[in-house]
Parts: sequence; structure tokens; C-alpha cells
Amino acid sequence: MELYECIRHLYKTNVWYDRSMADKENLNNREALLLGAKKCLLEKGFSRTTARDIASAAGVSLAAIGYHFSSKEALLTEALLLAFGEWDQDLQEALRAAVPSNVSPAKRFETTWGKIMATFATHRSLWVANFEIFAQMVAQPAARDIMAGKLHIARRGLAAMFLNQDESAVSEHTVRTIGTFYHVVLSGLILQWLIDPASALSAKDLKEALGAAAQSLEPGGSDSGRHLKRPSGKRKDK
Repeated sequence: MELYECIRHLYKTNVWYDRSMADKENLNNREALLLGAKKCLLEKGFSRTTARDIASAAGVSLAAIGYHFSSKEALLTEALLLAFGEWDQDLQEALRAAVPSNVSPAKRFETTWGKIMATFATHRSLWVANFEIFAQMVAQPAARDIMAGKLHIARRGLAAMFLNQDESAVSEHTVRTIGTFYHVVLSGLILQWLIDPASALSAKDLKEALGAAAQSLEPGGSDSGRHLKRPSGKRKDK
């Protein structure tokens, strides 16, 4: 299972997500609100976006937000999922070209993470909005429930991909452990890049670090970190 299919499980969207605001005369109010909210979210962020901003961008009345969504926060959460649908398209194209089916597991791991990491820069506003909304979820149980319901499916997909198995063959224990592990890695890499991109790991760094960490768990493997390759010269872009 390709990575973009795994991420699609996490960020499912409606089939019309590739429409733009230029088509808003052909959209119903709910669709217009989602596209308007997505535009505001990516341009202004979660905290600085007001309900009036969204209504203006969507070209609908302010009351329409309450009619179609339980709150501005719920609307912005769904708009985030919509934005990830477009990110998914971009990543899908990149992975199809870069990760052939017969590639080795190590090469698949490094290439896949490399493509994901490239989106940290190209889709920076999306990742910022992602963490901004996550930070609000403690006080927004409805939004938290929306996301929580997607995470289990995403973790199953991630586990299946990195273990090269069908999703149906992945046990619940594997989803809870390996699937969660890869989701945590993804979240941590994004956060590190947003805070201190100069010190963030490259895909190659990640592959070597994970290999060394796994080796250190074996008998006599406590010195495995000494064998990590040290970069020489200027650090290359990720």
C-alpha cells in the first residue's frame, strides 16, 4: 500500500476538493464555506481567522456557518482535512514517480520520507495550521473526536505500508504499536522542522538513526550509535 493511500485514510475529503473558489457560483453553501475556510486557514491561520472572514471568502451569509456546521472551529477542522486532500494529490504524484514497486525496503523508506519531508517546505502553511488546530483540541471535543476517529485508520495504513502487508493482515496490536510509532515519527519530524529546520533530520539521517536504534536493542548492540556516518562538509538540503 502506497503512502498517499495511508495518508488519505487520515485526511479523507469529499470528491470535489479540487474545485477552486473561481467555481463558487456552482457550489452549494456548504462547499463554498469549506473552500472559503480552507483559504482563510492557509492564509491567516486558525487563531486569526474569524467567522466573518470565512463568510466573506465564501460569499455566503454569516448565519450559514451555524446552519451547516456546529461552530467555526468545526468548520476549520473540516477545512484542514480538505486541504490535506490537495496535499495528498501532490504527494501521490511524487511517490508514483519516485517509489517503484520493486525497490528495496531501505530505499523505499528513505525515498518515501524524503518526499514527505519535501512537503514540509512546499506546504508549510498547511502544517502550521495542522498543529495550530491540534493545540485547540483540548477545548474542542467535537474537533478532537473527528480527528481521533481518523487516526486508527491512518495508523493501520502506515503499518501496512512499512511492513509491506495488506491492511487486512495487520493485527490490532501492530496498528497500536508500529502504526502509532510511524505516526509519532511523522508528527515529530514536522514539529522539529517547523521549529528548527536547520537541525531537522534528512530522510537518510532518519534511516540511519532508526537502523542504529534497532541494532542497539540487540545483545551487544549498545555501541551501535558510534557507527553512524558523520556528515562531512556543508549539509545538503533535505
